[in-house]
Formats: sequence, structure tokens, C-alpha cells
Amino acid sequence: MTESALIQDLAMMMAVAGLVSILFAKLKWPKVIGYILAGILMSRYTWGGSFLADENSVQTIGQLGIVFLMFTLGLEFSTSDMKKLKSVTFPVAAIDTVVMTYLGYTLGVEVLGWGSVESMFLGAAICDSSTTLLAKVIDEMKWSKRAFAKYAVGTSVCEDIICVGIIALITGFAGGNASIAAVGKSLGGLFVFFLATIFFGFVIVPRLLESVAKRHDDEALLLTLLGCCFFVTWVAFKLDFSLALGAFLVGILGASSDVRHRLHALAAPLRSMFAAVFFVSIGLLVDPAACWQNAPLILLISLLVVVGKACNCTFGALLSGEGVKTSVQLGMSLAQIGEFAYMVALLYLSTTNDSRSPMYQIVVGVSLLTTILNPVMIRISDPVGTWLEKKMPKALVEMLGNYRQIIEKFRTSSGSVTGKTVRTALVELMVIAVLELAIAIAASMLDGYDWSHFSVFFEQNDRMILCLIANVIMLAMFAPAIRIARTLGTAVGDTLVSRGASKWQQAVHVLSGHIVVLAVTGSLFIWMVMLNVTIQPSETWAKCTVYGILAVMAIAGWRFFAKAGHRAFARFSEAASADERRAQEQKQVLFSLPENTVHKLTLAPSSPAVGSNVVQLNIRAKTGANVVSVIREGEVTRNIGVDWEFRIGDTLVVMCDTHQLAALKDLLGQVTSE
Repeated sequence: MTESALIQDLAMMMAVAGLVSILFAKLKWPKVIGYILAGILMSRYTWGGSFLADENSVQTIGQLGIVFLMFTLGLEFSTSDMKKLKSVTFPVAAIDTVVMTYLGYTLGVEVLGWGSVESMFLGAAICDSSTTLLAKVIDEMKWSKRAFAKYAVGTSVCEDIICVGIIALITGFAGGNASIAAVGKSLGGLFVFFLATIFFGFVIVPRLLESVAKRHDDEALLLTLLGCCFFVTWVAFKLDFSLALGAFLVGILGASSDVRHRLHALAAPLRSMFAAVFFVSIGLLVDPAACWQNAPLILLISLLVVVGKACNCTFGALLSGEGVKTSVQLGMSLAQIGEFAYMVALLYLSTTNDSRSPMYQIVVGVSLLTTILNPVMIRISDPVGTWLEKKMPKALVEMLGNYRQIIEKFRTSSGSVTGKTVRTALVELMVIAVLELAIAIAASMLDGYDWSHFSVFFEQNDRMILCLIANVIMLAMFAPAIRIARTLGTAVGDTLVSRGASKWQQAVHVLSGHIVVLAVTGSLFIWMVMLNVTIQPSETWAKCTVYGILAVMAIAGWRFFAKAGHRAFARFSEAASADERRAQEQKQVLFSLPENTVHKLTLAPSSPAVGSNVVQLNIRAKTGANVVSVIREGEVTRNIGVDWEFRIGDTLVVMCDTHQLAALKDLLGQVTSE
């Protein structure tokens, strides 16, 4: 891939993408289809020669498209959304991926006469709905606020995560490494990576972004988050996980900060650019002649995908307690496959070297056909869902209604407070154990890296240094673990005996608390010893140095480590509950004030306030009104400083009476009132 070829191909791709976007915007058709068709027309398979200087360069840029699409998708999601959707998205994704993998395998073996390995790859290729395609189509159709949309996108994201594990399984079978240990290692590694990224990301990234955002430098803010995005994506790639998974996780981290809307607005142009190139690159891989030769198989498998996934997801949604119309729309929107299918097909070719197999072209053809059908399926899902609701027998409607009530009661049942405390404490202790495992794995991976170009001293002593750093981080987790153990001990005491003033009841509480703390501390210490066996240096002097330093640090700096550990868990909790906190703060600002005193004014382009700062306008002195906050691109900024510069579209939340409001409107010029 030369520099001139990259520039030439990028210029060609962007020019074609621009023309296609204009044409399909006028036709009011999804631009995704236009990008794919443009890629087919530019492909060497269509004309015998390519319009591009180096198609490999386009594939590289297309991978960037996946990263930006999944990154911005993560920015639109939040932890609270995932909590709210988990009761629907997780069951639907599990049912769909398992059933479609089985159907694909059975079709390959029993109908097509393929081998078991080839059939397993076919099942994996058709089990995952395209998140990027679905998100883009729903966004272009302006249906993102509909009830089924959040469940559809959430389910496809869950399928992406599940399918990473499926790839680990089938790759082990294809490579002859089908042992339970190998499969467990792959799935365990995925779990550890996911949890470690979320925890350490919540501790570091939101606070970092908010610190950079205070400088009011959009370039620095965007580059900071993109740096985090590509670093985590690179780590995921090195661990043989999906690029999309790493980018999506960083998007979630950005969404937990108070500048999520600002970040989304900054990243949107990059997403549009690279997404267009990505979908054009998909079309470049299509061989129309090969697809035509395998047309019967493509139609058969496409029918299996559309009908199978629609039924699976509809059934899963109904089983989760959703209504008929929402379930039907969810099922029909997920009746497609996308970029994950291409990755599975390419993985099959690279793993087995079976170039004679029609696998790739069949999968590409099925994906293309279901991609073209998907906007139609989504659009007709609304009338189909309405029709089914009207035509269903009354007995079935009543049965489903009673079932939904049972599911809703089950979800809202609180259970005992003590039981919740025990479960929460056990989960938190498990998280600490997994995080320590992640730290040990990271130290082992970094030990295998060649550091000689960085520092000869570090290369010679890297195992000792990395072991020391890993143990320091694990040491900081002891304090939160002890705090959690005390909470667990109290809950266990409450479970054994009720609280009372008698001496034996108090003794049971004290004894149970001490036993639990000792058990947790001992277990955590044993766990650290087990992990140190794999990361400690082999030289005796190095071992003595590491553990001697740790002993001194533990004795002299225990308060520091305890404070650091508590601070890290506090930041994690703050980031994980960011959405709830922001919603509560917004309610306090908007609804705790006297009635008829809070107003919203949006600045028009012709407003004289645009480009002026607070000092220049001097709103309080001239009108008596008090600016409570400013809403810009969905982001609420409170207590704006004197150097705050107003922009077009800013919404001012002000507290004032009727006369002050009239004076403020005269000062601001043309505004829109709410």
C-alpha cells in the first residue's frame, strides 16, 4: 500500500460516496445500500479491472469505519440503558445466536453436504445481526425513538459479544485445538478483557475527559478520547478479539462522562466519512458471477436468515415480556447479517486454506441480499405488528397480557435487603478477583514484549519491574476488599440471627464479621500468591527485591494504598451511575424552583447575543434575570463562567418573572421560547 495509491483510492471513494449520498438522499433511500452498490460497480469482478489503485488500502480504511461506527454507537449508549435493556436484549441475543448457529450447521451438513468445520463457520456467519447497518438504517429512517429501536440495537451489540466467543470455539475446532481448556481460556480471556476495560476505564477516562473539557478545546478533547479508543482497540486486536468490541467499550466509557453529547457531535463527521468507505469496501468484495452461480444457495440461506432470525427474536422478545408489536418489529429489524459475516468467512479461508469453498461468496451474497431487504423489513414491521395485534385471538391476547404482568412483577420484586447486600458484596469481590487476574495477564504479556529499543535496563529487568507494578496495583485493592468483607459479614450476621440487644446475638454478629473478613482477606492473599507464581522473576535476588519493597510499602504506605483503592472504587461507582446522577441534577435544577419562574430561550442565528460572552451581555444587571444553565448540543452546563461565549442554538435556562423575561428577550433579540 503506497502513499499515492492510498490518496488516489481515498479520493475516488469519497467522491463516489458523496455522489451516492446526494442521490439516495433525494430518493429518500438508505445510503447504506447505495454505498454497497457503488462498491460493486467499482469492483474488479464487475468490469475485469478495478477503478482503484490498491484495493487493500480500501480494506484498511474500511476497518477504521468499523472502529468509528462502534465507537459512536457506544457513545449513544450508557450503563443505565444497558441495565434497563438487559432483561430483553440478553435473552433475545442468546436465543437467536444459539438457534441460528445450530440451523446453519445443520443446513451445511445435512442439506449442502459440507464438512463439520465448514458448516460450523456457516452457522457462525449467519447468527449475528449487523449492528452498524441496523444503527445507520434506523438513524436515517428517524426511528431511533421508537420502542423497538433500543432493544434491536442492544440485542445486536449483545450478539456481537456472544459471537466473539463463538469464533473462539470454532477456531479451536478448525485448528485441531478443540480441548475444553483451550475453549475456556478463550472465553475467560474475553470476560477478563471486558471487565478490566470497563472498570479501569470508568476509573480513568471520565475524569480525564472532564478535565480536558474544562479547557474548552474541542481538538484536545476529541484527540484524547480517540487516543483511548485506538489504544483499547489495539489491545483487543492483540488479544485476537474484535476491533468493534474495543471501540464500543471506549464509547461506553465516553458516554459515562458529562461531555458525552459534545463528544458525539465532534466524532460524527469522522463516523460518516469512514462508514461510507467501509460499506463501499464491502461492495468491492462481491463477485457478481460467483454470486449468480450460487444464487439458489444464496436465496435458500437468505430465507433461513430472514425467517429464522425474525422468529427467534420475536419469540425471545415475547418470552421477555414485551408486547406483540414491539416484538415483531424487533424480530424483523434483526433479520439480516452484516460485517461480522464477512469476518467469519475470511477467517474460514485463512484458517483452512480452502479456496475452493464457495463459503465467502455465498455469505457475501446473503449479507448483501438481507442488507437490501432490511430497510424494507423495518419499514413494514410497523403495519405488520399493528395487524397482528388486531387479528390475534382474544384468548391469546389475554394469555400474553397475564404473562407480561407476571414478568413485570418478577422484575419489580425487590426481595430482602439482606439478600441484595450479600449478592452485591459477592459480585464486587468476584470483580476484584477478576481484575487482579487481568493485571497478572497484562504483566505476563508485557514481559514478552521487546523493550530493548526503549531501555536496555528495562529489558534486562522488565519481569521484576512489571511484577512490582502489578503487585502494587493489587495491593491497593485490599482496602476496598476488606470494606466489602465487613459489609458482607454484617449481612451474614443478620441472616443467621436477627438484630437484638442480647449478648449472644451481638456475639454472633461480631464473630461472623471477623470470620468473613478473615476468609476474604485470606482468599485474596492466596489468590495473589497464585498469580505471582506466573509473573514473579526467576532470580532469587529479584524476588527478594520485589517482595521486600512490597513489604515496606504495605507497612509504611498502607493508608495511601487504602485511600487510592477507595478513591478508585468511588470513581467507578460515580461513572457507572452517571446517567442517574445527571437526571437527578437536572430535576433539581428545573423542578425545585417556584412555578412560572423557569424559562428556556434558544438563541437564533440573528440574535445579537451570539458571539458575546457573559461580561459583554451583563444579563443580570440589565434585566434582573438569572441564567441557571445553558444547554448546548444536549449537554447541560451549569454555573457558566464570565468568559462563556454564546453560540447559535444555545438554550438558556433562566429564572425570572414576567417583566424580567420581557427585558431579557429584548436584550437577546430573536429567540425561541419554551
